[in-house]
Amino acid sequence: MKSRIFLALAIVSIGAYSCVSPKKLQEKEEKLAQLNGAYTELQGKLRSTEDELNKSKSDSEKAMDKTKSLQSNIDDLNKQVDFLRNNNNVVLSQLKDMSVMSGAQAESIKKSLDNIGAKDLYIQGLQSTMARKDSINMNLVMNLKGAIGDLNDGDINVKIDKGVVYVDISDKLLFKSGSFEVTSNAKNVLGKVAKVLAAQPDIDFMVEGHTDSKQLIGSDNAIEDNWDLSVKRATTVVRILQDTYHLDPKRMTAAGRSEYLPLTDNGTAEGRAKNRRTRIVILPQLDQFFKLLEKK
Repeated sequence: MKSRIFLALAIVSIGAYSCVSPKKLQEKEEKLAQLNGAYTELQGKLRSTEDELNKSKSDSEKAMDKTKSLQSNIDDLNKQVDFLRNNNNVVLSQLKDMSVMSGAQAESIKKSLDNIGAKDLYIQGLQSTMARKDSINMNLVMNLKGAIGDLNDGDINVKIDKGVVYVDISDKLLFKSGSFEVTSNAKNVLGKVAKVLAAQPDIDFMVEGHTDSKQLIGSDNAIEDNWDLSVKRATTVVRILQDTYHLDPKRMTAAGRSEYLPLTDNGTAEGRAKNRRTRIVILPQLDQFFKLLEKK
């Protein structure tokens, strides 16, 4: 297009030389110079316009890319805002529930904690009482063993079983065979036990009579059977402890067990001899436990 314009101008110029006067030729030349100047100016403007257009297109593309990037960032931020808003609503709901729970259950929780504290004190009281009882029982056992230390262990036995103190005395140390009449050595043995029991006035005890399984033959008419024999032996020991050693009868209980609580098999002579015994049971001090239970 540029070459066509230039060619046209050349033709006009040649025609001018051949057809016009020098004055008009000069005018035409001036006009041509003006046109060439205008053409050059237009070319410059065209190039400038093209450069601006290209720059504008480039800037537009960059702007569009930047706009797309910013829009993408905005979309991501909006998603994050929505997520945070939803989480915030959930947290607020949970806090509200916790607030309601705290208000409704705070008093209950406090009472529960108070109850736990009270139960803990109660348990501590029980443990203290148990420890004291165990200490008293151990001291009692040591004193009994010390008092009867010169007697044969096979004839008298002192032990603690499930927190209860037992003193088992063989019938040959206390009674004649098949009788509730005491031997000459009985008071010596019972005197040693009575001395220890007298030193513990707060302790109650039970005296039990035990027999073997053999039935009485040709015995005194005062004894009907093993039940009767076991009871009479127990009451005999209780009377000696009361009358001879002045133990408070309120502390004592007499009981007959007959043949029904054997230590071992009654099938042998040794077994029967072991089963024939008088047992002194140191009774647990249940009143202390009842007092603790009342304090719950």
